[in-house]
Amino acid sequence: MQNTSSFKSAYADVNGIKMYYEIHGAGFPLVLIHGGGSTIQTSFRNIIPLLAKTHQVIAVELQAHGRTSDRDAPETFEQDAADVAELLRQLNIPTADILGFSNGGQTAMQLAMNRPEKIRKLIIASAFYKKEGVPVPFWQAMDKATFADMPQVYKDEFLKVNNDPTALLNMFNRDAQRMRTFKDWNDSDLRSIKAKTLVIAGDRDVALNVHSAVMAGLIPNCQLAILPGGHGTYLGEIAMLVNGEWTQRYAVELIEQFLLGN
Repeated sequence: MQNTSSFKSAYADVNGIKMYYEIHGAGFPLVLIHGGGSTIQTSFRNIIPLLAKTHQVIAVELQAHGRTSDRDAPETFEQDAADVAELLRQLNIPTADILGFSNGGQTAMQLAMNRPEKIRKLIIASAFYKKEGVPVPFWQAMDKATFADMPQVYKDEFLKVNNDPTALLNMFNRDAQRMRTFKDWNDSDLRSIKAKTLVIAGDRDVALNVHSAVMAGLIPNCQLAILPGGHGTYLGEIAMLVNGEWTQRYAVELIEQFLLGN
């Protein structure tokens, strides 16, 4: 899946955890932040080879996800953002483009709010900033969700990179608790984002399309793209593949135009 001559994987000691990351390709840095319950591969395996043709892609795994260790503290978007910022510091990368998908989109927003100097351009993919942006049944299901409800493909992919069922269950519990205690951002928080931003979502995504439009309207220098499909279909997210195939490669062209344009 990657050009082995330009591929590196490693761990960094970051704020009390051992954080796994991969570097693909060369060019201006682009950081990929995966969704909840996910690994680098589940969220991004299909787009990394394409993006790495023109960018130095830095894909991370966050607290308790995949190959990254846990800490004795709840998982929060603020802490995840601090972890990404610290990793970039250790890699001597002062500024990067950021693409965060799903819960990774919330982490990306938090990073843009807390450490604006770290971000040149920001892509918020299939995320939301208020609970009201998602239909009520989602939250009702989340309140009752058990490990048995976690999609099997996520379980299988986690165990491919970390063959520890206890760690897998722990990741589920961390993510479920974060969603159950989700706190809205204020409109003023989004207005504070300084980076040029692209909000992107599927027309049958978790968040309502009107909510994505509101987000794009609040962020000062922002564009909006609504593409066909569900939660991450346009990225080739593993749970959204149809018959194991990804056909929406044009989404990468859209992302590239945004990142490489003025």
